[in-house]
Amino acid sequence: MGREQWKKIWVGSAGNMVEWFDWFVYASFAVYFADAFFPKGNDTANLMNTMGIFAVGFFLRPVGGWLLGRVGDRKGRKAALTLTVTLMSASAVLIAVAPTYGVAGYGGVAVLLLARMLQGLSVGGEYAASATYLTEASAPGRRGFASSFQYVSMTAGQLLGLGLQIVLQRTLSDAALHSWAWRIPFIIGALGAAIVFYLRRNMLETDVYADDDAATDPDRGTLKALLAHKREAFLVIALTMGGTVAYYTYTTYLTKYLSGSAGMEKSTASLVSFCALFLFMCLQPFAGWLSDRIGRRPLLITFAIGSTFLTVPIMTLLRHAGSFWPALGLSLLALVIVTGYTSINACVKAELFPTGIRALGVALPYAIANALFGGTAEYVALWFKNGGIESGYYWYVAGCAAVSLVVYLAMRETRTIDLHRVGKDGAAPGAPAPATGQAPA
Repeated sequence: MGREQWKKIWVGSAGNMVEWFDWFVYASFAVYFADAFFPKGNDTANLMNTMGIFAVGFFLRPVGGWLLGRVGDRKGRKAALTLTVTLMSASAVLIAVAPTYGVAGYGGVAVLLLARMLQGLSVGGEYAASATYLTEASAPGRRGFASSFQYVSMTAGQLLGLGLQIVLQRTLSDAALHSWAWRIPFIIGALGAAIVFYLRRNMLETDVYADDDAATDPDRGTLKALLAHKREAFLVIALTMGGTVAYYTYTTYLTKYLSGSAGMEKSTASLVSFCALFLFMCLQPFAGWLSDRIGRRPLLITFAIGSTFLTVPIMTLLRHAGSFWPALGLSLLALVIVTGYTSINACVKAELFPTGIRALGVALPYAIANALFGGTAEYVALWFKNGGIESGYYWYVAGCAAVSLVVYLAMRETRTIDLHRVGKDGAAPGAPAPATGQAPA
């Protein structure tokens, strides 16, 4: 790929990294600030309340997907990406200064809830805007590779959060972390968002968007236009279902599961997650590159089969892992399986829609799926645990993957589609690009 394409990928990924740092540190530091906003008592109940607010952010993602997807289709990918990071910066500041229960009663919960609502709006648009931008900014034969950097940057943001958590755990007392130090990552997130805001103001628009001949269409980026692609929208929801549940299970929930269910020290559980996620991050470009060679469906099907049949034994063994190395091996095995989804799901969804509805077409259905399945994953897991049937959650994850497997088996391949032609002249997702005399870059 040329220097200009690498620049586009870097700017899009850097912003995505900060967005997801802010998003994930809420989950990874929840074990420390859960008691700060609620009356002292049942620790599990307080954590469930805190993660319930975490889930609220997911339920705002469809609204953010609609609003910011519309902006992305009508005003450009750059405009949407700049707006998302602005909202994320504001939410990080709010959490950093939120008053505790001892200071303002449930007033702190109100501030926390508002911040999560802003985060939900922001991330609801961020995923689609960055997925669309990274897909459109790459050469036809490199879309899988380029779009894989979305999860590279997402995971890098989470790794920064976990790395910061490990440093704080090893340099500060547990009392300090519960008292005030949990605010540090949100201050850092706000500063990082300010830097990315500057970068995104100077980013370049994609050629696919700039060259679109339907730029004056009054229905561009509207729900009316999306309804003309109901099949593709439903496909996004269905193919996301299994992937998002598995992803949040082995990323944001993993640390809590290892410390709360497997009995590991919080610092050891965090280190397991950090190492597994680092290796997982490194796998994404290789899997994306592979999808450019053999297609998207083989990777998606491999993920779904693995998650359907291996989730229960992996989660069961993790609960009895006992020490660092067994836990790391099992966590990495799970994330290798999930890579079949994460590395390419961005480009698969973007390849389904025409340019004028691509950002909204990816954003809204994906956000709905995440609200229903991704955002509730930790809450459902804790609900099963609180009910004394924790293993029920393992079967829930496997069942969601099984539903997606059916979809992957039925869907058409999208690797060869021409982004300029999809939806035009009868071109359909999965239809090969017209011959141009040039091989894919």
